[in-house]
Amino acid sequence: MPERRTVEKARKDKRAGKSTTTQAGEFVHEEIRKVRRGEHGARSPQQAIAIGLSKARRAGVALRPPRKGKAKASTRKSAEYAYEAGQGKRKPRRRPRVSRAVSRVLKREPRSTASRTALSKQTRRAASRRTASARSAAARKAVKTKGAAGRSAAAKKAARTRGRRRR
Repeated sequence: MPERRTVEKARKDKRAGKSTTTQAGEFVHEEIRKVRRGEHGARSPQQAIAIGLSKARRAGVALRPPRKGKAKASTRKSAEYAYEAGQGKRKPRRRPRVSRAVSRVLKREPRSTASRTALSKQTRRAASRRTASARSAAARKAVKTKGAAGRSAAAKKAARTRGRRRR
């Protein structure tokens, strides 16, 4: 179950007109926090992200399942189930035994998968798969939705990062 705070943050993002991926990002953040706190582990950063996305879909975020050819058939099917459950098109069945088994397995997984370096590596890999124009378009869209204060903060952060990299 996602925390109430996370669901509220996602709803706030929706009211602000932010994209479904931004809304789902709140659930991914929560999952990463859980791994870092040691509530459970994950085999890889991708798994932590996948758990977060699944929770988001189940909580009613209108995040569409991946299209054919974009992900494994089993992943797509799982995402479809979660999406339908969240949209109220399917009655989710509680399966305590399966739930317990999954929790036990996750507790044995490493916690280092949510470290800064692991997440940074995953982020860079994901970004490198996108074209330069797609990344640029995403940045342009972000600028539009940020507002003046957000833009200013982002510019300062970018300047700091550039300064660090120059050394």
